[in-house]
Amino acid sequence: MRFQTLRHCLLVLALFALAACHQKEENAAAPGGATPEAAVQESVTLIKAGDFAGFWKHALPPADYDNLRVDWTHPRPNQRPITDEDRARFDQAVKQLTAPNAETTLYDQLKPKLAQMEQQYHDQLPVMIGIGQAILTTGIAQNKAMTEDQKQQMRDALNVLLPWAQQTPWFDQDKAKQAVGVVVTTARQLDLKSPDQIQNMDFDTAMKKYATTYQGLKQLLSIYGLSVNDTLDSVKVSTLGIDHGLAHVKIDYTLLGKPLSADSHLELIDGRWYNKDLIDGERAQHEQLMHPPAPASSGTAPAPASTAKPPASSGSTGTTLAAKP
Repeated sequence: MRFQTLRHCLLVLALFALAACHQKEENAAAPGGATPEAAVQESVTLIKAGDFAGFWKHALPPADYDNLRVDWTHPRPNQRPITDEDRARFDQAVKQLTAPNAETTLYDQLKPKLAQMEQQYHDQLPVMIGIGQAILTTGIAQNKAMTEDQKQQMRDALNVLLPWAQQTPWFDQDKAKQAVGVVVTTARQLDLKSPDQIQNMDFDTAMKKYATTYQGLKQLLSIYGLSVNDTLDSVKVSTLGIDHGLAHVKIDYTLLGKPLSADSHLELIDGRWYNKDLIDGERAQHEQLMHPPAPASSGTAPAPASTAKPPASSGSTGTTLAAKP
């Protein structure tokens, strides 16, 4: 009798455990977040892992995600035709980066140039970087697609990155050798054959290539003292308010040891929270592809072709991750 009771108890516990695991799998697969904080934190986790396919599936409601996948291979209104000259330049660059012993060959070519550039630009580089910041700041101020809060967040980040860029030993021989190794390894892993291949990639292939490029970029930045992972690990999310299915959240993070913050807005759709900027950006792109602007009549200046707006801004849990090349 006791054995039967124990057996029934174990069976019930096993069923509960199975149900819990099943529920956990369902929650993991569900897009969006159960709370605004959960939605943002999961986005950060996916970005850190370089899982861009997972990021978009999580970040967009199912219907918008399906549109993104279908729209991916459609030509953009401002897409420039690839020329034979483009193909020749691409082929030459790929051959140089993927040739046997490319790491040694390219570094040997770069080494004397680094020494020359350090001698020529060592004192001028901080000033040149300062000029670059001024140009970027002006561009941010004139950007009509960003809110004032987003512009301020971008300026705050630039104010942290500028001192780092001015103090980084860009001409250091050992760091340059490491960087060349990363670039060559990444180029080989990408295994790109032509610019036509890039332009015609389907969504899944593009996300894999983006992941490879992203990992290489993180390694490059780390060589020069900027850890993307440290920044992502520092993210803390708090909800400032929820009103009629819209949540206002604050994202605190640390960049190069400096505390910064960004705001983001999330929308409740079918019981799950999604980043509103990402949704609006994807829907605008989809609408543009489905209903492209009419060609300008003769004698009339052509309407400017709008580029695919990056779905993620500084206030949207990261920078653009998957703008179609």
